[in-house]
Amino acid sequence: MTFILDAQRRDPADVVSSFRRYRDYLNGVRAQFPPSAFELAVSEWYFDPSDHRCPHDSWLEEIVISEPAHGKRSEQRSLAARIRLLGAYHDGVIELQYPRVFSYTFSIQDSAGGHRDWRYDQFRLSEAGHVLHEIEWCGRDSTGTWCIEASDVLFEWRPRSAGA
Repeated sequence: MTFILDAQRRDPADVVSSFRRYRDYLNGVRAQFPPSAFELAVSEWYFDPSDHRCPHDSWLEEIVISEPAHGKRSEQRSLAARIRLLGAYHDGVIELQYPRVFSYTFSIQDSAGGHRDWRYDQFRLSEAGHVLHEIEWCGRDSTGTWCIEASDVLFEWRPRSAGA
């Protein structure tokens, strides 16, 4: 189920109705949605390219997938992830953290120029009740897609230090 990803944006007339259906979906599952991811998904600024915190057209700087462990032998393991983006205006850094990752898929069709731009993304619930964060990367053409299933999505925007 997609609402605002590539297939729904092909006809400009459908963009507004796609976002309306997406917002209706989010409001309908609000009680089941992880709190931080929900606030992010329904915020006005997150999908507003004129807002410097919006990830649209940002560039990937780093993705880190880690395996936090505990137990006597560190045998109790889970996955976590963090994405760091250079904001579209190059004046800030966006960090998305996924405290507990249940699954992920990354695909890229042409990595010659990197991932290029973070084009669009959406949040929805998986069958298990976790948040699914679907991300599209794009240059002149689509370059790749990511899907991360996690316990929640935490967002932070920081000004970029001078000279960085």
